Amino acid sequence: MPLRWTVQQHDMAAIESLQSTCSVSPVLAQLLAVRGITHPEQVSRFLDLKMTGLRPPNELPGVSGAVDLILDAIDRKRKITIYGDYDADGMTSTAILYHCLQLLDCPVNYYVPNRLDDGYGLNSNALEKLKQRGTELVITVDCGIASIDDVQRAKELGLQIIVTDHHHVGEQLPAADAIVHPALPGTEYPFEGLCGAGVAFKLAWALCQRHCGSEKLPERYRNFLFRAISLAAIGTIADVVPLLDENRILVHHGLNCLRQFANPGLAHLMQLCKLTDKPKLAAEDVAFSIGPRLNAAGRLGQAQLGVELLTLDSEERGKALADYIDQLNKSRDSLDRKISRAANKLIEEQFDPSNEPALVLAQADWHLGVIGIVAGRIAEKYHRPTVLISIDKLNQKPAVGSARTSCGVDLYQAISQCSELLVKFGGHRAAAGLSIEPDMIDPFRAAFCEQVAQQVAVEDLIPELDIDAEAPLSQLSLETVNDLEKLAPFGQDNPRPLLCATQVRLAAEPKTMGADNRHLALQLEQHQVRMRGVGFGKSDWIEHLTDGTEYFDFAFKPVINEFRGRRNVELHLVDYRQSQPAPLPTP
Repeated sequence: MPLRWTVQQHDMAAIESLQSTCSVSPVLAQLLAVRGITHPEQVSRFLDLKMTGLRPPNELPGVSGAVDLILDAIDRKRKITIYGDYDADGMTSTAILYHCLQLLDCPVNYYVPNRLDDGYGLNSNALEKLKQRGTELVITVDCGIASIDDVQRAKELGLQIIVTDHHHVGEQLPAADAIVHPALPGTEYPFEGLCGAGVAFKLAWALCQRHCGSEKLPERYRNFLFRAISLAAIGTIADVVPLLDENRILVHHGLNCLRQFANPGLAHLMQLCKLTDKPKLAAEDVAFSIGPRLNAAGRLGQAQLGVELLTLDSEERGKALADYIDQLNKSRDSLDRKISRAANKLIEEQFDPSNEPALVLAQADWHLGVIGIVAGRIAEKYHRPTVLISIDKLNQKPAVGSARTSCGVDLYQAISQCSELLVKFGGHRAAAGLSIEPDMIDPFRAAFCEQVAQQVAVEDLIPELDIDAEAPLSQLSLETVNDLEKLAPFGQDNPRPLLCATQVRLAAEPKTMGADNRHLALQLEQHQVRMRGVGFGKSDWIEHLTDGTEYFDFAFKPVINEFRGRRNVELHLVDYRQSQPAPLPTP
């Protein structure tokens, strides 16, 4: 299904003002203006990524109280357990606080729930086991803010509990001994976009300062914070939180620290990802290599191995774990493709996507750790909110579903209006999970599609491709693309600039590439200027690109490809369309 291209309108007065007041190039001024960054102080905050731009850790709501409790527990030699989450953000959060408390000579261990057995968040059964094993203080990371009943159970068990989280705060807060959260009600922290690892980093930083009695830390503690900020960068990128404000600083410095301060496990994983030879790491390197591998461990019920990978000191064990987690990622990819094929077959046989407001697909025994990824991919492909439901083959348990949105549909609102058909559900605007009795799937499909249709008409379920500017290939020099890199790190709410070029022809036959031929390599030519274009996962374009059409328009993200010491501009292709005939010259 084609995307609707929209090329951004430019405020020339704002662009000229930025050029004169901020001494930036015309192309950078144009892209800053498109992002709504039009005042000198905004430009300074956005482009100046010094560590001093991070707010003092004690300003984060709840940090001071949590530090009091943790240091008191350390003084009293109480046993502390960090209760993590099974995704990359939860693993890095756990690793940060685990390293920190070890640095403070605290007897600490960690617990990471199994995605397939325990589900998300705090679990009362797990808390009971931790109590039996001697835990006295539980510190949650990346979870807990919505676990009202489980926190209450912890209190009944005589456990002290500190909740550190960043997820949506509901109408009721858990009865924890302390809560650390950037959006804690009654506080006014200026940036609510920190992920779990960002929150854990701020807490660890505050603990080090209080323990040392000074904001200026000895070398041993500074080196720990360099390692911690590299882990926070991984969690921030992998959790797809906005790469704005403090997150830009965390990621910028974390990427710079990653290779130098990586422990043996992470270092070996980076070698497997072929990141060790890159002159400079980008956020995309984490987003498409390290993040998916850590998440694969969690999706396949092995999250504790991800935390071990990030915390161990043994070279031999680090290499073995990195190899194993890399294999888990390959297994996850294989499951992903298997479920994708089955889901697309269901769509072909049972639905006409162009007439459906949403897609609700169900089959027995789809892997629970992968259905969310596939739902997201189908939602992107068909531009429809999508729910994938895995039915228990033995019909002994409710079916479990994972949902992803598209075209601005508020998924949580739509599902909540169907709640009487569900066993339970949870999530937010863009992603959600649910459980449902198998015989209610068809009624849920009808009700969910009706709710989506009330938000967006079927004919409007065509997402817009927001293009920053049209750029002839001749303008995409190394100097220009280097200038674009000043906007990095790129990610959520700060995407890599998306440009387009029109009336482009193919200078050679398209070629597929990659081990499974899923990717596409093109030689693009416009006005005698040639450039290489790469379409990741776009091999299905070949049929249309070779149908006799002479000229195409391409939307792309320009990058600098560095290979064997050579630096060239390469275009990462996002979309294409047949060019409209060039207008005739006016007589």
